[in-house]
Amino acid sequence: MSRPQRGAARIVGIGAYRPERIVSNEEICQHIDSDDAWIRTRSGIVSRRFAGSETIPEMAAWAASKALSVAGIVPADVSCVVLATMSHLHQAPPAAAVCAAELGADGAVAFDVGAACAGFSHALAIANSLVCSGEARYVVVAGAERMSDIVDPRDRGTAFLFGDGAGAVVVGPASRTGIGPVVWGSDTTHLHAIEQSGSFAALKTPGAEPWPYLEMAGREVYRWAIGALAGVARDALDAAGLKPGDINAFIPHQANLRITDNVVGQLGLPDSVEVSRQIRDDGNTSAASIPLALESLISAGRVRPGDLALLVGFGSGLSYSAQVIAVP
Repeated sequence: MSRPQRGAARIVGIGAYRPERIVSNEEICQHIDSDDAWIRTRSGIVSRRFAGSETIPEMAAWAASKALSVAGIVPADVSCVVLATMSHLHQAPPAAAVCAAELGADGAVAFDVGAACAGFSHALAIANSLVCSGEARYVVVAGAERMSDIVDPRDRGTAFLFGDGAGAVVVGPASRTGIGPVVWGSDTTHLHAIEQSGSFAALKTPGAEPWPYLEMAGREVYRWAIGALAGVARDALDAAGLKPGDINAFIPHQANLRITDNVVGQLGLPDSVEVSRQIRDDGNTSAASIPLALESLISAGRVRPGDLALLVGFGSGLSYSAQVIAVP
């Protein structure tokens, strides 16, 4: 049986959705023993967005619709929808299938990716392989989260970190490579550093167990991140045949501003490289953070089409993935 001829792929469109409700640090501090200055110093976060009635598939579809419009692609052209999320509470049908239905991409392959905060980068690597192999022509890759559903507002260690939102890109065929080789893996020696406090299965008996909120060993995750991420980033640059000074932008998962600044220093990125610090306004939006950060840089004119951006995702597992992309 013959296989499709391998080609090249790139991101051809991007879109974002941010909920209307802006939640300040002061509002968060109504439920935890903290203040605005402590939150800003510890994380760099000034505000975040919380969703109202909008669902994860709806937010993903709204972001994807914008991405399709930018790409000049209609829903009927979409071969596949991949949705990365860690906060979707409704398992069937998959969030990606509902997103495809919302888009009007009837007949498209649709599946979810559960790699937490590394989910978008994982999904982008899958989409790249699908398009390059000829198995798909246009793939919608979305990251969408309602972290406010799974984070305890009374937990001083996590309540201030997370926000809601969605970002999406369209990956399509290209004359030259626009998505570099992925460097990915998981360090399972820290498997329980970010985890839910229990299983949703426990809720089958009403009153038996509390809601299984997300818990995080913050110091453990921070030490791992500053010890590992620069190496992952360098490996992704090496795989793309690039040096730190060759890129135009660095877009890590928006987990903590101190982590971002530490990795920037370790990589020795020159001042000419735009560094995303979107966490200040969006908080940590898990799988949505990288596309939201990329969209923000593009909208602000801080990067231009064809610029090279290094993406680095990392999160629960501890999973990680990184690749260099050409800005759409």
